[in-house]
Amino acid sequence: MNKVCCFIGHRNAELNDDKVKELKNIIENLIVNEKVHIFLFGSRSDFDFICHKIVTELKEKYPFIQRKCYTCRSEGCTLESERKHYEKIYSNFWKKEIHLLGVEEEVEFKNKWTAGRASYVERNQAMINDSDFCVFYYDENYQPQQRTYSKRCLTSYQPKSGTALAYNYAKQKKKEIINIFNT
Repeated sequence: MNKVCCFIGHRNAELNDDKVKELKNIIENLIVNEKVHIFLFGSRSDFDFICHKIVTELKEKYPFIQRKCYTCRSEGCTLESERKHYEKIYSNFWKKEIHLLGVEEEVEFKNKWTAGRASYVERNQAMINDSDFCVFYYDENYQPQQRTYSKRCLTSYQPKSGTALAYNYAKQKKKEIINIFNT
């Protein structure tokens, strides 16, 4: 049976060349030794884009692997069969080269259209539920930027990290977790 892996990480992730090479080795090991053939992506973080790029490169060597994107209401992806067409349209419109995430399937998780402001939390939970392996870029010391309750409010609050919520959820669900931040 083909196994599934999702990728979740902080919105801003700076991976040096050694870390990217290590991540590529981890992903290739999942394909070859763990029989992971389906990879799940969100679409809001630097880490997602890095992982998508690696999986896309590995797809040339392992054409049977599939990329699926779980999107929130305000997000989107492009089917690989339409990617070049839409990249051309967006590039012409924006007058610069635009690259879109190409996938074999877009998945609308159960609560995509009813989830509230933090819909990415429910999206991440759906990805974790559907996965055997979860590859994270999670720094336990990371704190998102403080926010105000509204434009008129003077007080601020410390929001929770969506990656921390997802990491703890994956642990609770007893998923196989690989956190490349610590490696």
